[in-house]
Amino acid sequence: MVKGIGAHMPTSKGVHKVPGETRKIGGNAFQIFPHNPRSWRANLLKDETARCFKKSMEREELDFNNAFAHSGYLINLASPNEENWRKSVECLKQEVRICHQLGIKYLNIHPGSHLGAGEEFGISQIQRALDEVLAELGDLGVVILLENVTPKGGNIGHTIKQLARIRNGCAYKELIGMTFDTCHGFDSGYDVRDKNAVDRLLKEIDVLLGIERLKMIHLNDSMNPLGSGKDRHAPIGEGHIGDEGFRVFLSFEALRNVPLIVETPGSNEEHAKDIERIKEILASIGVV
Repeated sequence: MVKGIGAHMPTSKGVHKVPGETRKIGGNAFQIFPHNPRSWRANLLKDETARCFKKSMEREELDFNNAFAHSGYLINLASPNEENWRKSVECLKQEVRICHQLGIKYLNIHPGSHLGAGEEFGISQIQRALDEVLAELGDLGVVILLENVTPKGGNIGHTIKQLARIRNGCAYKELIGMTFDTCHGFDSGYDVRDKNAVDRLLKEIDVLLGIERLKMIHLNDSMNPLGSGKDRHAPIGEGHIGDEGFRVFLSFEALRNVPLIVETPGSNEEHAKDIERIKEILASIGVV
């Protein structure tokens, strides 16, 4: 069994359409942006919009534990520029509020880039941001998921150790979990094609964070070789991870117990093909 399979879904037709569109492409899990990801503006939703979304979730019999939001592109909680850091914190607060309106429990973020100010400074900035956001809005119950990223441009979070350092230094650790992105991990040197390497990865997550803190997998193939330090997603089976690599990765039950969300290039039609390919890979290792 798999907890959930789905894709990052567009909201251009209305967020209330997402549950139905998810079913159409063969999914039972999804991720959305809570607002335009290329804008600082993050307006709260109308009450009717939130009600329609929740009714659609009920009608399509989708589990809210399989519903995720992804933070906007402009947010950088590690920024050394105080104005941009403040804008990032305020935008994240609005995203938390929007998630709460929709009943979405998990908000995924990239930890941020120190932009040359150094890892120690960047981590302290991220911790300061998360403490402020969760001190103000923790009662809403939205869990922030730290996503592993690639080691470029001063990015923080390209190792599990860095993610753990961020979380373990925060005051509201119970409201912070993680997402593992296979493309980002592969490009950072985590060989998800190798059974022993995946076993080490899971043990590292368990020791440093607790495996129960892993709430979502971004299941993406990589256009670049292992350890390339880049971030170019490829359709499932068409990159350097490949079908066989995903067979190895998904052979671990702990990873199948976490919703699998594809962020591969293309439209819903392409995502439907990715989801079907994942199901074929799972069937080939005896998972229905």
